[in-house]
Amino acid sequence: MFIDRTGLPYEQPKLQKPLIVSKEEIEAEVERLASLPAPLNGRRMSIICNPATGVGNGFAPGTGITLSVLRPGERTKPIRHNSSQVNFCIRGGGTAFVDGQQIRYSQYDTWNTPSWATYEHTNDTDELQVRLTYSNAPLLEKMNVHIVEEEPKPSPSGRGREARARQGEASSNDEGHKSEQSPFGTFEIGRSGAYLMPYETLINPDVKKQEALHWPWREVKKELDKLKALGSAYVGRRLYLLYNPATEHTNGTTNNFFATITIRPGNIVDRPHRHTAAAINYFFAGRGYSVVEGERYEWKAGDLMLTAPGWAIHNHASYEDDVYELTIQDSPLNIWMGSLLWQENLSHPLEVLGATGGFGTNRAAG
Repeated sequence: MFIDRTGLPYEQPKLQKPLIVSKEEIEAEVERLASLPAPLNGRRMSIICNPATGVGNGFAPGTGITLSVLRPGERTKPIRHNSSQVNFCIRGGGTAFVDGQQIRYSQYDTWNTPSWATYEHTNDTDELQVRLTYSNAPLLEKMNVHIVEEEPKPSPSGRGREARARQGEASSNDEGHKSEQSPFGTFEIGRSGAYLMPYETLINPDVKKQEALHWPWREVKKELDKLKALGSAYVGRRLYLLYNPATEHTNGTTNNFFATITIRPGNIVDRPHRHTAAAINYFFAGRGYSVVEGERYEWKAGDLMLTAPGWAIHNHASYEDDVYELTIQDSPLNIWMGSLLWQENLSHPLEVLGATGGFGTNRAAG
């Protein structure tokens, strides 16, 4: 099929509308899930879906959110998939087992689950466990390549790797794996800076190991609260990225998403800005409002919001109380694609973050 666009301009994107799922709606769904009989796979979960995102049941086009509940003493069965996750505990606590690594978490802790890592959750506490999980599954489903193993077999990584390590055996997937030197070589064409790579290297690249990392809220909060001292004249945002060094210059928590935790002191109004990455906020303390493409949206602690659809002009403000919020944004993916347009100040030119340049703030060092 051909679609003739000869001489026609490119169509501009149709910006999506913000969407708020209220604390009351989330709590009602938590109670409904908790009331159900325990399923065979142990996973009591609902997708929080924004129908405007189309295939993949995302909350933003490339970002999915699930709400998961475990009653005390319950455990999920192992699973793995080629999507990666950022997990955030909004109530209770428990333990995650990710490729043999044990992560003990409590309320407002964050941790990541790498792709194709076998994982399970247990509620070894006396109270209900509630988690929000952010995933790039909708993007993979749009591509028709989201692969899920409900009953994964032991793999060379994780628990199997640890067992072999105790036995003094090696694994081809151990950390530090390097592709064998191809006898055919990767070589430059002339002096252009362009190279040719043989198939033998293409199908055996170096491994950049993705680990499951844990950011305990009690530690994050200690550092975050220090940012209150920046004062009302500060032009940036008072946040910390939950940084995974394996994402390198893309500044991610996973290769797809960054997760940031923000403190917004009372009566602070941010400067409007925009970016092609889509941002989703979960507010867990305080209340305030966002202005998105000229429309005002009120929110409070416990609300989940698509606060910044891609390329929408937006800013946020707090009322009298301090606000704490988790933001999930697909900036790292956009940096890898070279598509992260960012306009920090609407009266100044935009940049392609990671490709052309970036921005500064008025924060003094030290």
